[in-house]
Amino acid sequence: QVQLVESGGGLVQPGGSLRLSCLASGNIVTIWPMGWYRQAPGKQRELVARISRGGSTNYADSVKGRFAISRDSVKNMVYLQMNNLKPEDTAVYYCNARGEAGNWGQGTQVTVSS
Repeated sequence: QVQLVESGGGLVQPGGSLRLSCLASGNIVTIWPMGWYRQAPGKQRELVARISRGGSTNYADSVKGRFAISRDSVKNMVYLQMNNLKPEDTAVYYCNARGEAGNWGQGTQVTVSS
């Protein structure tokens, strides 16, 4: 089993930045790909960004050019740098390992509001 713990959420003004972190522990032999999903109130959970073991990345169109996913394979960490945040980025952000049928963190709230 894989445990995922997110951190770094919070309240930020529009145009601001946040960095989310996710620490993976447990059976980490096959945690890739890892990614970030989000779920806004009344909406379905959606993929934000994903990174493969080899470093390949893909992003939702809505965050391209503003968000960047990265990893530290030695520390078993994945990060999501979020810049130029918009109110529509407000959501609970979840760390994920091994795809949607894999493992999930508990989520961290990101609120973008003035």
